[in-house]
Amino acid sequence: MVVFFSKSETESGVPEWAIVEVQGLIQIKKDQSGPTVVGDLHFFNRNKHPVLILGHHVLNGKEMKLEQPMAVIEKNEINGKVEYAVKAVVKKKLLFKSRPKPIISNVADRI
Repeated sequence: MVVFFSKSETESGVPEWAIVEVQGLIQIKKDQSGPTVVGDLHFFNRNKHPVLILGHHVLNGKEMKLEQPMAVIEKNEINGKVEYAVKAVVKKKLLFKSRPKPIISNVADRI
């Protein structure tokens, strides 16, 4: 599964996106119309690695630089004339390839 997300802006004002790559399958319920929130993405400052929280699971990942940057291009047709505009630049990907770890909350003590 590959998802794009906005990260920052380049010097020319074009947004810089990153690819989120997850090894495996994410099953979500499509009960709502519109965008669906899959999980929360966090970065730890101490070792600068991304952490993805999906429901009751945590995935640790790593940030990788792409060999070839990519451009996200938007096609616009105005008065029969086709124009292409650069919507964003993709230079990095966040790779989550390890197995998810369960989040365990407070467990009641046995009596």
